[in-house]
Amino acid sequence: MTQVDFYILPETTSDARWLFACRLIDKVQRMGMRVLVAMDSEADARAFDELLWTFKPESFIPHQLLNGGKPAPVEITFTQEAGDHQSLLLNLSKATPPYFSRFERLSEVVIQEQESLQASRERFSFYKSRGYPIETRKL
Repeated sequence: MTQVDFYILPETTSDARWLFACRLIDKVQRMGMRVLVAMDSEADARAFDELLWTFKPESFIPHQLLNGGKPAPVEITFTQEAGDHQSLLLNLSKATPPYFSRFERLSEVVIQEQESLQASRERFSFYKSRGYPIETRKL
């Protein structure tokens, strides 16, 4: 069963959410985990792709948009495509990806912005009502 982790940030901006996601990806990718990042749109996916190249100049995170060729350790999707691995799904979209249960782990990043909080609460309730193990990490 998928382990669900909620990372609760004190910040209120999407930029802070994305930067935390980059640091999390950097950490887990160095541990050998593959990551799929779920985004809401192609524009968001491309912007996050660019951020992964630039957020930490001394870091290199091999990544690409999903189906961009040979599989990479970190892939970014904005469609219903979920790639071919089952390690970690990092959900940066507003909804629960329909394919989340095939992953060993699912990470959600929550910021203190009303719309984001409401969507996060709904996803938390969804996972909890279905019996998924959930861990909340306040940062």
